[in-house]
Amino acid sequence: MYNSPVSRWTLRCLVLPFLLSCVLASAQSGGKAKLSYKLLSIHVKGLARLKDEQVVNASGLKIGQFAGEDEFEKAVDRLGDTGLFTDLTYSYQYSSAGCNLELQLAENDKLLPIVFDNFVWFSDDELIDLLRARLPLFDGRLPLAGDLADQVSEALKGILAERKIFGEAGYLRVAAFEGPIDSYIYKVNLHPVVVHNVDFPGAATTEMPALDAASKPLSGQEYLRSKMRVQERLNFLPVYLSHGFLKAKFADAQAKISDDGAQTLVDVSVPVTPGLQYKPSQIQWVGNAVFPAEKLQELIHLKPGEPANAVQLVDDLEQVQKLYGTKGHLFARVNSAPDMDDAQAGVSYQLSVTEGDLYRMGELEINGISPENAQKIATQWQLKAGDPFDDSYMDRFFKTTYRDIGLPGFWRIIPKKAVNQQSKTVAVALHFVPKN
Repeated sequence: MYNSPVSRWTLRCLVLPFLLSCVLASAQSGGKAKLSYKLLSIHVKGLARLKDEQVVNASGLKIGQFAGEDEFEKAVDRLGDTGLFTDLTYSYQYSSAGCNLELQLAENDKLLPIVFDNFVWFSDDELIDLLRARLPLFDGRLPLAGDLADQVSEALKGILAERKIFGEAGYLRVAAFEGPIDSYIYKVNLHPVVVHNVDFPGAATTEMPALDAASKPLSGQEYLRSKMRVQERLNFLPVYLSHGFLKAKFADAQAKISDDGAQTLVDVSVPVTPGLQYKPSQIQWVGNAVFPAEKLQELIHLKPGEPANAVQLVDDLEQVQKLYGTKGHLFARVNSAPDMDDAQAGVSYQLSVTEGDLYRMGELEINGISPENAQKIATQWQLKAGDPFDDSYMDRFFKTTYRDIGLPGFWRIIPKKAVNQQSKTVAVALHFVPKN
């Protein structure tokens, strides 16, 4: 969801109660005189990260101006609305010479990083410097609440306009799946930024064909740094993991403009540091009782002396889990813990099996056809109630065991499984539906 306004702060202000003298402002309101004072100094207490001058500049107050409580309250409201501060109060002392103002506050230390997703006309450092020049309190991070994120959007809009770049700046608050919001992503809207080419500085020639194949679908697609990070994790990194480069890392993608017309074409560089190429030295199984280690090892493709293919290992462990499913252990899991020896470029694996509970065959239900025909099919079903449930049996049943019982017309069979966690059973239903 894009940005939305927040309510203004309610602040209690402490005013030192001794009046030495004051300057009477010429404005009158509601029959009462408004008092204003020449600001001699502004001090800020409670700062840990920011500097006094940053806070003073952001408050809107200036040394030498005439101001009173209305201006002081607006200043603390302005600061509070950013979301960067808590417990904001003020106090002041005045004399015949003018007023000394003190702001008391606590900094909000729960700030989130931001990502400039497709601002390809600027480096990150350049963009942050431009924003700091416009927003005294901005340091590259933002609070979860407050209007500073909106201020950044407005400042980015001005920066784009100065460079004569058509587009609007908006942002998203983002989070990992079902997790808390952990960052802001700013994007230029209404101006397409499109991938032209992708290259991989640091990659060896042996990996380039696979990397080129993985990146080819991106050509002509919208460029977003956040999207490139997903590509790095899902498509580029497996190229290295499959060849034993278990510590390979990709730096953030960098985009260079190759054509800046109605749409901006960019050449994208994704720097990679492959690291060492590891080979398996030892594989140890722990936690397995249903199957001996020798049986499980038959499903593992890792070979001594060959690069450790971590992608293949993930697939192999899924096959191990499916093997357990044939013996009723439907929720068996295998965790892989690699231990890398950089001196020898070797990796040993401990494969920890959690076999889980044993599930048995429950009721078999066949519906949509006559009881007589249902009984004929039930006779073909060889997995009996109470047997350890074989999670692969249903597929085998329709491929090898099931025989046509002479039903008239054409039928579609919809199989369903229902796992009962309390009884540790699996009920199977075969729904026969006539085809139109």
